[in-house]
Amino acid sequence: MITYNLRCAMGHVFEGWFKDSATYESQASTGELSCPTCGDESISKAIMAPSVKGTVTKAKGASEPTPEQRAQLRQYVSGYRKFIQDNADYVGKQFPEEARKIHYGESEERHIYGESTVAEAKELIEEGVKIAPMPPDPDELN
Repeated sequence: MITYNLRCAMGHVFEGWFKDSATYESQASTGELSCPTCGDESISKAIMAPSVKGTVTKAKGASEPTPEQRAQLRQYVSGYRKFIQDNADYVGKQFPEEARKIHYGESEERHIYGESTVAEAKELIEEGVKIAPMPPDPDELN
């Protein structure tokens, strides 16, 4: 994972987490990034302080997770994903459309999961449709 400080044309600075720099470049070039404060889609990298581990990190009280903590987190995320997959209908790229139908009573109420762009997710939230991101598959991150 790589973290970038991002800035919109309005000057809002926010963090973005990406699998790698190519993922950032891909999302930036296709307009998939937007400012969480104002929705502006003119996003660029902001200046960042380098991430240096050592006495500064330790002075702030941060520490590296233990192998046991990593294993627990991995198990929790995997279990949560499995629960969603076992108890919800996968609707793929039709997720925004189907979520709206359920929200407005045009389709039977049920739990669903699928795929959407950042812009589509933002529109759903603005409409009052209750959605949440699904955690990534830990096996696909390594």
